[in-house]
Amino acid sequence: MRKKISVIGAGYVGAATAFRIVEKELGDVVLLDIIEDVAIGKALDILEGGPAGRYDTTITGTSSFAETANSDVVVITSGIPRKPGMSRDDLVSTNFEIVKAVTENVAKHSPDAILLVVTNPLDAMVYTAFKVSGFPKNRVFGMAGALDTTRFRKFISMELGISVENIQALVLGGHGDTMVPIARYATISGIPLAHFLPQDRIDAIIDRTRNGGGEIVNYLKTGSAYYAPSLAISEMVESVVKDKKKIIPCAAYLEGEYGIQDLFFGVPIILGADGVGEIIEIELTDEEKEAIKQSEAAVRKVVKLLQL
Repeated sequence: MRKKISVIGAGYVGAATAFRIVEKELGDVVLLDIIEDVAIGKALDILEGGPAGRYDTTITGTSSFAETANSDVVVITSGIPRKPGMSRDDLVSTNFEIVKAVTENVAKHSPDAILLVVTNPLDAMVYTAFKVSGFPKNRVFGMAGALDTTRFRKFISMELGISVENIQALVLGGHGDTMVPIARYATISGIPLAHFLPQDRIDAIIDRTRNGGGEIVNYLKTGSAYYAPSLAISEMVESVVKDKKKIIPCAAYLEGEYGIQDLFFGVPIILGADGVGEIIEIELTDEEKEAIKQSEAAVRKVVKLLQL
């Protein structure tokens, strides 16, 4: 029996995510949006592509949470997107109310689901979902480093002219301007990045990674990235439904790891059928530890704005 995966929000990110999950045959999908008929139309479009795309998974569009009942995985993408000049943190008050209401419905209809939060400001919104749902910490996490790391890897690939398949990298911290790409842990076929590039070029790549989302927002004007996020989300969903136990940087709930308490923060985790498994703590330099502290402070500042 195939897994049931619900995607909440049928905007650009949600629709692209639903399509990717269906295309990869990770499970049967319910795509929900509060705007009547939008999710139904997009779901039908994806469904009718099955013969050409060679997938047999199904997708249903709806505006009713009742149809998401008993989901194994729920992906929350609902919320307003960024516009030029806005930071992810500028979205906090509006998206808090949206994520709170969505989470209440998810907890009511799918009390055993694994909950993956995508809505920005990510770290604060996944904290919201955790508190509102009452789910155990392993079943609530957010897409942070999964996307940031894929951007970091691609920018390294572009700089070196080497396949992305040979590049491993790691981004820790909040999903925002204070994220911490750890260049020391970036490798190309096991060879440290510093072997290939001088520090000034590495610093330029780190800077572009931190501002990768904003760069796209500035071009799109009325929205934010959705292709790369949907790919990162589907990789995370795949690791859960197939119990692949991939090591992926995600926003996970910390209780002392990295010296951080009571906060969702981007760290490498083992992601499997039960959600968040082991949180992997890596050795950091004093400079990296200081960057982590700054990122933690930025995340806490936003979380304190929440009415929880």
